Amino acid sequence: MIKRRRTRKIKVGDVIIGGSAPISIQSMSKVKTSDISACVAEIKALEAAGCEIIRVAVKSHDDARAIGRIKRRIRIPVVADIHFDYMLALAAIKSGADKIRLNPGNMRKKGEIEEVVRAAKKAKIPIRIGLNSGSISTDMVKAALDYIKLFEEIDFRDIIVSLKASDVTSTVEAYREISKRCDYPLHLGVTAAGPCDSGVVKSAIGIGSLLLDGIGDTVRVSLTADPVEEVIAAKRILSSLGLRRFAPEIISCPTCGRCQVNLTEIVKKLERKLSTMDHGQSTKHQLSIAMMGCEVNGPGEAREADIGIAFGKGSGILFKKGKIIKKVTVKNAVKELLKNL
Repeated sequence: MIKRRRTRKIKVGDVIIGGSAPISIQSMSKVKTSDISACVAEIKALEAAGCEIIRVAVKSHDDARAIGRIKRRIRIPVVADIHFDYMLALAAIKSGADKIRLNPGNMRKKGEIEEVVRAAKKAKIPIRIGLNSGSISTDMVKAALDYIKLFEEIDFRDIIVSLKASDVTSTVEAYREISKRCDYPLHLGVTAAGPCDSGVVKSAIGIGSLLLDGIGDTVRVSLTADPVEEVIAAKRILSSLGLRRFAPEIISCPTCGRCQVNLTEIVKKLERKLSTMDHGQSTKHQLSIAMMGCEVNGPGEAREADIGIAFGKGSGILFKKGKIIKKVTVKNAVKELLKNL
């Protein structure tokens, strides 16, 4: 079991970040916020994929004003992403944002920062101090601690912190250091990770390394891709570490010359079926399912799985906890397995 770092508990809308709350999944809208219809459509797709907090870019007062209208049509909390202009943060708070993100790299005037913090305090919403290595010329940890001090001086502690770089090693080192220096919840991510395939790898290494250390309270995978892919990747990272489970785990062999069935297609079919499973079936989400290409890998090597199939030529053996239940055809294998969950 991973022992998580103890942090403050911060509320973002109806979602708790920190404390003993589950590690939440975030993404960011990739369309103009003032285009309300497009923004809502994208957020609804993200909600369906499992996104729990959404961030939107606020580049104008039109964007800020749109937040209230967007919130009425979605279910998850909205974070306003603010850069350069503190007045946009004030407008977003007035419009009903559930959280504000400020970037210390381009929001530096003490008086302006204090005005935003006081407005957030009055509205009872948190602020993420979101640092990116590209916008900070000094050490990220020092910059974060200096910014935190400004907030604490006016008795504001509803703070979440992120310290992201596009370099995995720098990101991990920064988070490990800040985790020793404060008890605020940490928002994990590798910024500008790149296109989907390589970006998922970088994010999994960076975010996964920190989660294994017990560091991290909410995650966002940053990809140059459909934001739904970000949510899927985040869910897989959390699932692989046993921190959350969104669907039964599939254990399948890589196949070799011994395999006499198209295991790749069988596993894809199983994945599709599992993706439609009722999210309320939490007990079934905890199951592990083995799909093995030959008798070498199952049921023997897969005996720790809750249920599985080991295939031979044209058929397979369905087993539960290593005990053989029945013989199944390749055509009906997935159907029979799901029936016996």
